Amino acid sequence: MRQRLSGGQFRMLNEVLYTRSGEGAKDYFDKDPDAFKLYHAGYQEQMSRWPKLPVDVIIEWLNSRNSNLVVADFGCGDARLAKSVKNKVFSFDLVSNDPVVTACNMASTPIPSSSVDVAVFCLSLMGTDYPSYLKEAHRVLKAKGWLLIAEVKSRFDPANHGADPQVFLRGLKSLGFSLVKQDDSNRMFLLFYLRKDKDDRSSSKKLSWPELKPCLYKKR
Repeated sequence: MRQRLSGGQFRMLNEVLYTRSGEGAKDYFDKDPDAFKLYHAGYQEQMSRWPKLPVDVIIEWLNSRNSNLVVADFGCGDARLAKSVKNKVFSFDLVSNDPVVTACNMASTPIPSSSVDVAVFCLSLMGTDYPSYLKEAHRVLKAKGWLLIAEVKSRFDPANHGADPQVFLRGLKSLGFSLVKQDDSNRMFLLFYLRKDKDDRSSSKKLSWPELKPCLYKKR
């Protein structure tokens, strides 16, 4: 009975994150920080069913590179990434339940422009205004900095009402990123590896971004 109750609450909170703006979601959880703990407990239970977690792939990628690279983890959750690498990591999420996590709207982080080498979004493009998070990542990244995006595969499956990944990548290109690699090898998620290759020119024109399909979990 407790599991069914928690499952229902997780689905409701998950829908809050996917169907509100970043600021709207932050306001919601600011009023009820315990709800954020409940959400992450449900999230961890969902992730326990995955044979390979995208955060572990990203950790492996970082550990294969220079530990002097500075990282910004957008939507860090329990800050697993920061605790698993030698790099300096700025960990951001809507609520902080850990001293290493800074609570903020991911569209407005408290770090200087051009100050990090790697920006990470690991299953965290959840708000209706997700392009503003990517614009913020562009702001904080140094020239030639890396942008790593891991997302649930179904969100980029046009055959099942997901977004067209090519439209998504065109938006990123217009923002000033170039695709280095797209990894579709995992059945659960895909990974985009991009680099910042020019200044943000989005202020001078309207960018076209696809709507990303929410991950709304079914009752079990």
